[in-house]
Amino acid sequence: MSAYAKLTDYHQQLSQLQEIQAISSWDEACMMPTGSGDRRGQAMAALARTIHAQASAPELGDLLDLARAESLDAWQRANLGDMTRNWKIARALPMDLVSSLSITTSRCEQAWRQARAANDWPAIVPLLEEVVSLSRQRAAILADTLQLPAYDALLDTYEPALRTSDVNAEFESLKTFLPPLLDQILGRQSAPIPLPGPFPVEAQRQLCQNVMELLGFDFNRGRFDVSHHPFCGGVPDDTRITTRYDEKVFLESLMAICHETGHALYQQGLPADMRGQPVGNSLGAAVHESQSLLMELQVCRSRDFISFLAPQIAAAFGGAEGDPAWGAENLYQHATHVEQSLIRVQADEVTYPLHVILRYELEAQLISGELPVARLPEAWDDAMTRYLGVSTGNDYANGCMQDVHWFAGLFGYFPTYTLGALAAAQWFATAKQQDPEILSGISEGRLAPLLTWLRSNVHGKGRLLTMQPLLREVTGSELNADYFRRHLETRYLN
Repeated sequence: MSAYAKLTDYHQQLSQLQEIQAISSWDEACMMPTGSGDRRGQAMAALARTIHAQASAPELGDLLDLARAESLDAWQRANLGDMTRNWKIARALPMDLVSSLSITTSRCEQAWRQARAANDWPAIVPLLEEVVSLSRQRAAILADTLQLPAYDALLDTYEPALRTSDVNAEFESLKTFLPPLLDQILGRQSAPIPLPGPFPVEAQRQLCQNVMELLGFDFNRGRFDVSHHPFCGGVPDDTRITTRYDEKVFLESLMAICHETGHALYQQGLPADMRGQPVGNSLGAAVHESQSLLMELQVCRSRDFISFLAPQIAAAFGGAEGDPAWGAENLYQHATHVEQSLIRVQADEVTYPLHVILRYELEAQLISGELPVARLPEAWDDAMTRYLGVSTGNDYANGCMQDVHWFAGLFGYFPTYTLGALAAAQWFATAKQQDPEILSGISEGRLAPLLTWLRSNVHGKGRLLTMQPLLREVTGSELNADYFRRHLETRYLN
């Protein structure tokens, strides 16, 4: 058996452990009793140690060296490259640090759920300080291994080959054109007609399921549930997505499902013949986010799709026929209403990038040590006031405690949200140009033409290329914020 074949067998076994880890993480977020947290944290840490031991096994080094001398095709070379990179990183990270991070982030995330509900910032500070300290240690090791600055090394773990120079270039463009655009939009939009609630949870759940089916979610290989924070987890053949419900509003749960279904479609569409291999995984967090935002922003909040879905929405919540509140135009105004608000996950597509830029800048300061955890609320409030014109004050739950990411140790992740929005506009503009059936399909509730295009151009590519080369191959250029700007101007000013 060739060295490469031995490596693929080894990674098949490793991926099976990682699949158990993914489903256990979903269960912790959705199903686990609150009193089970400590024991689950210990179990997850034991699993993390086992995975780390296998991923960093010394004997892999000889096999990787031998495989590089073998005749491999493009997919195999890309797979070997990912194997090599993953092994080097795993070898560099001490087992004690991997275990400590797993236990500490699990404890912090579970405590965050209660502390946020109680608006109790002091209770979470010591735990978050420990998470930040361990994350800084990890960043320093990755920086040395990858020969990158510390924050670049963290970013690279979420979107390989992406650098802060790429992020800064696009974010500076956004900071230039978004504030005046926001002023223009706020000055001309009219308030939509209020929708009469309440909106029963079961009616919302059924509507969400109907939309998931429309978008192409494979329920034979996935399901959806409820969690504190909407997310997509699991694995390609057992994909788990979640939303959360509020009987006062329904668009939040619906659009969360549209968003997470976009993630799920990407996951379910990854190359089946590369299951269990690094090259068969999703490309990175920014590309993953581009798929969720393409579905949510480009498709599900579009006038065409809302017009198609309006009768189903009205029927779900008992809207009277002919009532303008339940008409397509009013629902579209609700779906595209722009306002300066506190909550990132409820933000519109115009202000959302400003929420992300705020977090990106703050977490870079946390990792560098420039910003102590104890001063985070003050820094957060200052940035919210500057970027969005709203203040959080002592409202920690809707301020620096609103997102799970830092409490779960996910540093370097936030910029990928907005990079994903930029890429989504770029993918969608190209798809519409290449296949005219896509727009007509959306207006008729037929998403198959779009899904076929995505399967061919993005989903099925796995990790054959990194993000910028893939964008060049498919759209003709690297990431370019001009696509996003034109999308916003067309939707909100024309």
